[in-house]
Amino acid sequence: MKSWLFPSHLSIRASFVIRHSCFVIFSALALAPARLNSGPVPSAQEILQSVRMLESRQQLDLDGQLRQNDTVVPFHITQNGPLIRYWFTDPDEVLQLRLEENGSRLDLVTDDGAEKFPPEKLNEKIRGTGVTYEDLALKFIYWPDGRLLGDETVHARSCWKLQLTAPSRDTQYANVFLWADKKSSALMRLEGYDADGKLLKRFEVVATQKINNRWFLKQMRVEEMQPGTNKVQSRTYLEIKR
Repeated sequence: MKSWLFPSHLSIRASFVIRHSCFVIFSALALAPARLNSGPVPSAQEILQSVRMLESRQQLDLDGQLRQNDTVVPFHITQNGPLIRYWFTDPDEVLQLRLEENGSRLDLVTDDGAEKFPPEKLNEKIRGTGVTYEDLALKFIYWPDGRLLGDETVHARSCWKLQLTAPSRDTQYANVFLWADKKSSALMRLEGYDADGKLLKRFEVVATQKINNRWFLKQMRVEEMQPGTNKVQSRTYLEIKR
Protein backbone atom coordinates (compact mmCIF):
# COMPACT_ATOMS: atom_id res chain seq x y z
CA MET A 1 0.00 0.00 0.00
CA LYS A 2 4.50 3.53 -2.22
CA SER A 3 2.21 2.53 0.52
CA TRP A 4 2.24 -2.95 1.07
CA LEU A 5 3.87 -1.80 0.16
CA PHE A 6 4.64 -1.89 -0.64
CA PRO A 7 8.48 -1.53 -4.63
CA SER A 8 10.78 1.59 -4.09
CA HIS A 9 12.80 2.45 -7.06
CA LEU A 10 9.35 2.17 -8.46
CA SER A 11 8.42 4.94 -6.17
CA ILE A 12 6.11 2.77 -4.47
CA ARG A 13 5.07 5.64 -2.69
CA ALA A 14 2.07 3.73 -2.76
CA SER A 15 3.83 1.36 -0.60
CA PHE A 16 0.40 1.46 0.80
CA VAL A 17 0.14 -1.79 0.24
CA ILE A 18 1.65 -2.26 0.88
CA ARG A 19 2.41 -2.27 4.11
CA HIS A 20 3.78 -2.21 4.58
CA SER A 21 2.24 -2.65 1.12
CA CYS A 22 3.47 -2.60 0.87
CA PHE A 23 3.46 -3.53 0.75
CA VAL A 24 3.85 -0.28 0.02
CA ILE A 25 5.52 0.86 -0.02
CA PHE A 26 8.87 1.53 -3.69
CA SER A 27 10.77 4.39 -5.66
CA ALA A 28 12.73 5.44 -8.71
CA LEU A 29 14.05 2.54 -10.66
CA ALA A 30 17.37 2.26 -12.37
CA LEU A 31 18.64 5.58 -11.02
CA ALA A 32 19.47 4.39 -7.52
CA PRO A 33 23.09 3.60 -6.61
CA ALA A 34 24.20 0.00 -7.16
CA ARG A 35 25.95 -0.45 -3.82
CA LEU A 36 24.67 -3.99 -3.31
CA ASN A 37 25.25 -5.15 -6.88
CA SER A 38 29.04 -5.24 -6.82
CA GLY A 39 31.76 -6.46 -4.50
CA PRO A 40 31.22 -9.16 -1.85
CA VAL A 41 27.78 -10.67 -1.27
CA PRO A 42 25.99 -8.53 1.35
CA SER A 43 24.41 -9.94 4.48
CA ALA A 44 20.65 -10.07 4.98
CA GLN A 45 20.84 -7.20 7.48
CA GLU A 46 22.85 -5.05 5.04
CA ILE A 47 20.21 -5.62 2.35
CA LEU A 48 17.39 -4.79 4.77
CA GLN A 49 19.20 -1.65 5.92
CA SER A 50 19.42 -0.54 2.30
CA VAL A 51 15.71 -1.28 1.78
CA ARG A 52 14.78 0.73 4.91
CA MET A 53 17.00 3.61 3.84
CA LEU A 54 15.38 3.73 0.41
CA GLU A 55 11.85 3.58 1.82
CA SER A 56 12.51 6.45 4.24
CA ARG A 57 13.96 8.89 1.70
CA GLN A 58 11.05 9.32 -0.70
CA GLN A 59 9.33 12.61 -1.54
CA LEU A 60 5.84 11.84 -2.84
CA ASP A 61 2.49 13.43 -3.64
CA LEU A 62 0.28 11.09 -5.68
CA ASP A 63 -3.25 9.79 -6.15
CA GLY A 64 -4.01 6.11 -6.38
CA GLN A 65 -6.58 3.45 -5.75
CA LEU A 66 -7.07 -0.06 -4.40
CA ARG A 67 -9.21 -2.15 -6.72
CA GLN A 68 -10.75 -5.56 -6.08
CA ASN A 69 -13.41 -6.67 -8.55
CA ASP A 70 -16.11 -3.95 -8.39
CA THR A 71 -14.67 -2.38 -5.23
CA VAL A 72 -12.57 0.73 -5.90
CA VAL A 73 -11.00 2.60 -2.97
CA PRO A 74 -9.35 5.91 -4.00
CA PHE A 75 -6.65 7.43 -1.80
CA HIS A 76 -4.11 10.23 -1.75
CA ILE A 77 -0.58 9.61 -0.49
CA THR A 78 2.18 12.01 0.47
CA GLN A 79 5.63 11.28 1.81
CA ASN A 80 8.24 13.59 3.24
CA GLY A 81 11.21 11.40 4.09
CA PRO A 82 10.29 8.97 6.88
CA LEU A 83 6.74 10.37 7.28
CA ILE A 84 4.01 8.95 5.02
CA ARG A 85 0.33 9.90 5.09
CA TYR A 86 -2.65 8.22 3.41
CA TRP A 87 -5.96 10.03 2.94
CA PHE A 88 -9.16 8.05 2.41
CA THR A 89 -12.68 9.40 1.99
CA ASP A 90 -16.24 8.11 2.41
CA PRO A 91 -15.72 7.82 5.33
CA ASP A 92 -12.76 10.09 6.01
CA GLU A 93 -9.69 8.37 7.41
CA VAL A 94 -6.11 9.62 7.64
CA LEU A 95 -3.29 7.20 8.43
CA GLN A 96 0.26 8.20 9.21
CA LEU A 97 3.21 5.83 8.89
CA ARG A 98 6.49 6.84 10.46
CA LEU A 99 9.56 4.87 9.37
CA GLU A 100 12.07 5.06 12.22
CA GLU A 101 15.57 3.68 12.66
CA ASN A 102 14.52 0.58 14.56
CA GLY A 103 10.88 0.15 13.62
CA SER A 104 7.77 1.64 12.07
CA ARG A 105 4.73 3.20 13.72
CA LEU A 106 1.24 3.41 12.25
CA ASP A 107 -0.97 6.20 13.63
CA LEU A 108 -4.56 7.28 13.14
CA VAL A 109 -4.74 11.05 12.60
CA THR A 110 -7.74 12.93 14.03
CA ASP A 111 -8.60 16.53 14.81
CA ASP A 112 -6.93 15.99 18.19
CA GLY A 113 -3.63 14.83 16.68
CA ALA A 114 -2.03 11.46 15.91
CA GLU A 115 -2.60 8.42 18.12
CA LYS A 116 -1.23 4.90 17.79
CA PHE A 117 -3.34 2.68 15.57
CA PRO A 118 -5.11 0.05 17.73
CA PRO A 119 -3.00 -3.16 17.62
CA GLU A 120 -6.12 -5.34 17.69
CA LYS A 121 -7.23 -3.83 14.38
CA LEU A 122 -3.97 -4.33 12.44
CA ASN A 123 -5.21 -7.55 10.83
CA GLU A 124 -8.43 -5.91 9.59
CA LYS A 125 -8.77 -5.54 5.84
CA ILE A 126 -8.83 -2.04 4.42
CA ARG A 127 -12.31 -1.32 3.10
CA GLY A 128 -13.05 -4.77 1.79
CA THR A 129 -9.79 -5.26 -0.10
CA GLY A 130 -7.09 -7.89 0.35
CA VAL A 131 -4.74 -5.40 2.05
CA THR A 132 -4.63 -5.16 5.85
CA TYR A 133 -3.44 -2.34 8.08
CA GLU A 134 -0.55 -4.57 9.15
CA ASP A 135 0.54 -4.81 5.51
CA LEU A 136 0.61 -1.03 5.41
CA ALA A 137 2.87 -0.76 8.47
CA LEU A 138 5.92 -2.46 6.86
CA LYS A 139 7.02 -3.88 10.21
CA PHE A 140 8.58 -6.94 8.59
CA ILE A 141 11.49 -4.96 7.15
CA TYR A 142 12.59 -4.40 10.77
CA TRP A 143 12.41 -8.04 11.87
CA PRO A 144 15.87 -8.94 13.26
CA ASP A 145 15.99 -12.58 12.12
CA GLY A 146 16.75 -12.37 8.38
CA ARG A 147 18.46 -14.91 6.13
CA LEU A 148 19.81 -14.44 2.60
CA LEU A 149 18.66 -17.36 0.42
CA GLY A 150 20.40 -16.34 -2.80
CA ASP A 151 19.41 -14.39 -5.88
CA GLU A 152 16.57 -14.74 -8.39
CA THR A 153 15.21 -12.79 -11.33
CA VAL A 154 11.85 -11.02 -11.02
CA HIS A 155 10.51 -9.39 -14.19
CA ALA A 156 14.02 -9.25 -15.71
CA ARG A 157 15.42 -7.59 -12.57
CA SER A 158 18.18 -9.34 -10.63
CA CYS A 159 17.06 -9.56 -6.99
CA TRP A 160 18.26 -10.76 -3.60
CA LYS A 161 15.86 -13.23 -1.98
CA LEU A 162 15.53 -13.07 1.81
CA GLN A 163 13.57 -14.98 4.44
CA LEU A 164 12.42 -13.02 7.49
CA THR A 165 11.07 -14.75 10.62
CA ALA A 166 8.59 -12.96 12.87
CA PRO A 167 10.05 -12.16 16.32
CA SER A 168 6.65 -12.67 18.03
CA ARG A 169 3.19 -14.11 17.38
CA ASP A 170 1.35 -10.77 17.22
CA THR A 171 1.41 -10.83 13.41
CA GLN A 172 -0.53 -12.67 10.72
CA TYR A 173 2.75 -13.84 9.14
CA ALA A 174 5.23 -16.28 10.69
CA ASN A 175 7.66 -15.84 7.80
CA VAL A 176 7.99 -13.30 5.01
CA PHE A 177 10.03 -13.89 1.86
CA LEU A 178 11.07 -10.78 -0.02
CA TRP A 179 12.84 -10.07 -3.27
CA ALA A 180 14.85 -6.80 -3.31
CA ASP A 181 16.28 -5.36 -6.52
CA LYS A 182 20.08 -5.58 -6.38
CA LYS A 183 20.64 -2.19 -8.00
CA SER A 184 18.02 -0.08 -6.27
CA SER A 185 16.99 -2.10 -3.18
CA ALA A 186 13.36 -1.74 -4.30
CA LEU A 187 10.93 -4.43 -3.09
CA MET A 188 9.78 -6.35 -6.17
CA ARG A 189 7.90 -9.24 -4.57
CA LEU A 190 6.74 -10.24 -1.07
CA GLU A 191 5.22 -13.49 0.18
CA GLY A 192 3.72 -13.97 3.65
CA TYR A 193 3.39 -17.46 5.21
CA ASP A 194 1.64 -18.73 8.33
CA ALA A 195 3.19 -20.86 11.09
CA ASP A 196 2.39 -24.04 9.16
CA GLY A 197 4.29 -22.84 6.11
CA LYS A 198 1.14 -22.10 4.10
CA LEU A 199 1.23 -19.16 1.71
CA LEU A 200 -1.22 -16.46 2.87
CA LYS A 201 -0.53 -13.55 0.55
CA ARG A 202 1.69 -12.49 -2.33
CA PHE A 203 2.53 -8.90 -3.37
CA GLU A 204 4.17 -8.30 -6.73
CA VAL A 205 4.99 -5.28 -8.89
CA VAL A 206 3.50 -5.90 -12.34
CA ALA A 207 3.85 -2.51 -14.07
CA THR A 208 5.80 0.73 -13.77
CA GLN A 209 5.48 4.13 -15.44
CA LYS A 210 7.67 7.13 -16.15
CA ILE A 211 6.50 10.48 -14.80
CA ASN A 212 8.62 13.63 -15.15
CA ASN A 213 11.61 11.51 -16.17
CA ARG A 214 11.35 9.29 -13.07
CA TRP A 215 10.11 5.71 -12.75
CA PHE A 216 7.16 5.02 -10.49
CA LEU A 217 4.88 2.16 -9.58
CA LYS A 218 1.91 1.84 -11.91
CA GLN A 219 0.34 -1.36 -10.63
CA MET A 220 0.99 -3.88 -7.86
CA ARG A 221 -0.97 -7.12 -7.55
CA VAL A 222 -1.91 -8.49 -4.12
CA GLU A 223 -3.06 -12.12 -4.14
CA GLU A 224 -4.79 -13.59 -1.11
CA MET A 225 -4.75 -17.39 -0.89
CA GLN A 226 -7.48 -19.78 0.19
CA PRO A 227 -6.64 -21.06 3.69
CA GLY A 228 -4.41 -24.13 3.54
CA THR A 229 -3.93 -24.01 -0.23
CA ASN A 230 -1.89 -22.18 -2.84
CA LYS A 231 -5.02 -21.28 -4.78
CA VAL A 232 -5.79 -17.58 -5.25
CA GLN A 233 -8.90 -16.52 -3.35
CA SER A 234 -8.89 -12.84 -4.30
CA ARG A 235 -6.79 -10.27 -6.15
CA THR A 236 -6.43 -6.63 -5.16
CA TYR A 237 -4.58 -4.15 -7.35
CA LEU A 238 -2.76 -1.12 -6.05
CA GLU A 239 -2.70 1.44 -8.86
CA ILE A 240 -1.00 4.81 -9.07
CA LYS A 241 -2.35 7.45 -11.45
CA ARG A 242 -0.25 9.71 -13.65
